Amino acid sequence: MKFAIGILEGDDIGLEVVPECVKVMKAAAARTGLEIDWQDLPIGAKGHETHGHTMPEFLLNALKDVHGFIQGPIGHAAYPKNDPTWVTPRLRKIHQLFASVKPVKSYSNLPSIHEGIDIVFLREVTEGLQSHTVTVAETGEYRPNDEITIATRIITRTGSRRVIREAFEIARTRERKKVTVVHKDAVFKLACGMFMEEARKLAVEYPDVEFDDIHVDTIAMKLVMEPQIYDVVVTTNQFGDILTDLGAGLVGGLGLAPGLCVGDTQAMAQATHGSAPDIAGQNIANPYAMIISGKMLLDWLGRKHDEPKAIEAANLIDKAVDDVIAEATHLTGDLGGTVGTREMGDAIAGKIVQ
Repeated sequence: MKFAIGILEGDDIGLEVVPECVKVMKAAAARTGLEIDWQDLPIGAKGHETHGHTMPEFLLNALKDVHGFIQGPIGHAAYPKNDPTWVTPRLRKIHQLFASVKPVKSYSNLPSIHEGIDIVFLREVTEGLQSHTVTVAETGEYRPNDEITIATRIITRTGSRRVIREAFEIARTRERKKVTVVHKDAVFKLACGMFMEEARKLAVEYPDVEFDDIHVDTIAMKLVMEPQIYDVVVTTNQFGDILTDLGAGLVGGLGLAPGLCVGDTQAMAQATHGSAPDIAGQNIANPYAMIISGKMLLDWLGRKHDEPKAIEAANLIDKAVDDVIAEATHLTGDLGGTVGTREMGDAIAGKIVQ
């Protein structure tokens, strides 16, 4: 089939790393014969310049018709004062992108706290303590008096079930086939309790996947000491927000932290790092996280639509990135190399077309 993929470059280094992601994806698509209709769509500062809004209506309408999209990092600090749009949460909500999927992987020739790390974290991102849009008043916090502030945490069976199911589906594609559900139901007996109830129900549907669970404080300790024992880890919004950054720190930082926001019908490739305005325009930003995010989008599209060409394209990107990192001759400065953003992207794309 032919996929429609939106390209939202974002701001600052997004204008540099997103083109490298698209370059590599195009090389993999050409190699496998995968047809893609690429659609350039303005967002962020470019959206404001061309359509008067950082999230123009034109963009929102166009995104309804794509299978997935690539979103570069957003530079909110530089937005006009009359347009304070918080882009990413709104896109997640509009498109019901309920699962933030963030893999962390260590490489033998790159500095990391441990060797042999290969974990996929899944974080629910449409509800929980951090999602204010689950309430009518659009706030999850209120202050009845100056001494007291109350924050609400929303957990639903639907929200729990769909992110946990995605974790099991991903685990099925991996060698170890193991899912670990993170919670604190000893304390939050209803909220985390509901999350675990849905996890246990789903585990029965996936007898081929090993299932276990652990308290959030315990896994924080074990990730630092022995991260190799984990394969696919799934949890609620705030717990996941913390654990995914911990995971990135284990393998070298946000430059090695790709991501994919997954929904029922669409997915958004989005690296974890920010827009880094301090290094923008210098051709020194590391494109790894954005390129692997694009690879994840192709893999998801292949699984979702039963399109082997997309899965093959994703595997080609994975191998090309591994080869370039192993050779260590075309890496950006933060990875110990001496080349620029474009040169690293060229090297990865070149491995694919060889």
